[in-house]
Amino acid sequence: MMVKQHMLFTLYSICGIVLKGAQGQFPLVQNMTVTEGGIANLTCRVEHNDNTSLQWSNPAQQTLFFGDKKALRDNRIELVRATAQELTISISEVTLGDEGLYTCSLFTMPVKTAKAFLTVLGVPKKPEINGLTKPAKEGDHITLTCVTSGSKPAADVRWFRNEKEIKGAKEVNASGKTFTVKSSLRLQVDRQDDGVAYTCRVDHVALTTTHEDTTQVLEVHYAPIVNIKHSATLPQEGQYLKLECEPQGNPSPDPVLWTKDGGELPDLDHMIVEGRELTFTSLNKTDNGTYRCEATNHLGTSHAEYKLVIYDPNAQKNVPDHALIGGVVAVVVFATLCLIIVLGRYLARHKGTYLTNEAKGADDAPDADTAIINADGNHAHAEEKKEYFI
Repeated sequence: MMVKQHMLFTLYSICGIVLKGAQGQFPLVQNMTVTEGGIANLTCRVEHNDNTSLQWSNPAQQTLFFGDKKALRDNRIELVRATAQELTISISEVTLGDEGLYTCSLFTMPVKTAKAFLTVLGVPKKPEINGLTKPAKEGDHITLTCVTSGSKPAADVRWFRNEKEIKGAKEVNASGKTFTVKSSLRLQVDRQDDGVAYTCRVDHVALTTTHEDTTQVLEVHYAPIVNIKHSATLPQEGQYLKLECEPQGNPSPDPVLWTKDGGELPDLDHMIVEGRELTFTSLNKTDNGTYRCEATNHLGTSHAEYKLVIYDPNAQKNVPDHALIGGVVAVVVFATLCLIIVLGRYLARHKGTYLTNEAKGADDAPDADTAIINADGNHAHAEEKKEYFI
């Protein structure tokens, strides 16, 4: 077909025919991007064409359509529109091999061309998560690896822990025209990871409205931890009481073992064991003691204890208020100390006065009585001082 067309132009040239209407025209095309498996529409336009033929050719320079005539036997390639001003063709089920530079030619003298690049996006495959061991044990180190292939350009891989994004280590490898992307996540699992969903999510330009993701739920085995829940804060005689053993472990530690004071539970009608619950229908003082709940799985054993002391409200009425007594004693002691201090200061002051008075006239007095009388020089007070001295 190309040979015939060139021969036709040569003939036109020999005959002196000038294609005036197309001399100032150029074909117009646009680059296209299409997702692998999609449909690519290639359009070539020219204004004011006077029936000069348009042609599309592929990157291998094979003619696809010359005007409305199909030149390449490929069922995926179809004619959409062929007029003097436009040639549009479609390529369905596009593959990565269809990517490249397509040429539209306008057969003027000389031939004028325009080139459009067809970009084909490789769709990433659904990601796969590897490295998950079920179940994992608390304290184990594991590495989760997410892999997706077939993307072009390279896809973006992200990790989420219960929808909260966490960072992984990304690695990109080329495989022909596409890329394989791997992201690794290193974990030291504990009981908090049990039941947690780890999601690998792939984002890519070819995934215009959604994303590809894969989720794995971790199962972590761990030794039990035990707690005892009680129904009464101050258990009283004759009252109902329920003790509930709450072990947290995986696998679930069933059944649990109840003991009292290091031995078996007494066989009493008012003491009932049902599953993890120990129930007292009517408490009495013989129930006082330390009750233990023990839980075991293949990773270990744990226990919790509850000390039962029966509260007697009648006995509490006869017990003196120790706080009140303590307050009264403190006041008495404080008052006594104050009295001692005041009395000591008073006696110390009067003792000084006595010693001073006794000293006066002591040099000439033959005895103590005379010294006291002479010290003041007043016989009227001598008798008082004498009595004070005695």
